Amino acid sequence: MKINILFYSMYGHMFQMAKAAQEGVNEVPGAESRILRIPETLPLEVLEDMGAVEAQKQFADIPEAGMEDLAEADGLIFGIPTRYGRMSAQWANFLDQSGQLWLKGTLIDKPVALMSSSATQHGGQESTLISTGASLMHHGMLVVGLPYSFQGQMGVDEIVGGSPYGASTIAGGQGERLPSERDLAGARFQGKRLAEITRKLSSAK
Repeated sequence: MKINILFYSMYGHMFQMAKAAQEGVNEVPGAESRILRIPETLPLEVLEDMGAVEAQKQFADIPEAGMEDLAEADGLIFGIPTRYGRMSAQWANFLDQSGQLWLKGTLIDKPVALMSSSATQHGGQESTLISTGASLMHHGMLVVGLPYSFQGQMGVDEIVGGSPYGASTIAGGQGERLPSERDLAGARFQGKRLAEITRKLSSAK
């Protein structure tokens, strides 16, 4: 049972969430997981101006994802940072390349879990997760959320990401806030849940 975890990250937040999700996946017997990164589309000078070049070195050795990584997987996890209430342009560019998969119906009934991040608490995480889920339904994919059985999203005692639509984290305006342990726990929970549901669907075929 193959679970591929695809992420885009500017400062490393979604990379940390992807690694946590992989930990959850690996708790499920029979699950094989890989982390892959979405190709960068911004020019180097823009990344330098945004102070992202050094941060991106932490995952520079992670292989880039391609359409074959969507097709081969039994289940998928997408780490999608928010840009103005929607998916980042890098993710949009990547998914725009999936037309042949759509024509063939390759992704129909394939489970997928979504995670996100934003600079602020109300910076569009939920709209990004909802709109991305709607897009993936055009592929016939089965979106696996983060139910309230993950109690970590219920608290109000600290800044915390997470919603029924997926795990998430708040990065800060300059990317200065790293994912909290509660945010990472949500990613682990969702990763494990995605793998468990994938296993059930695979055994039912």
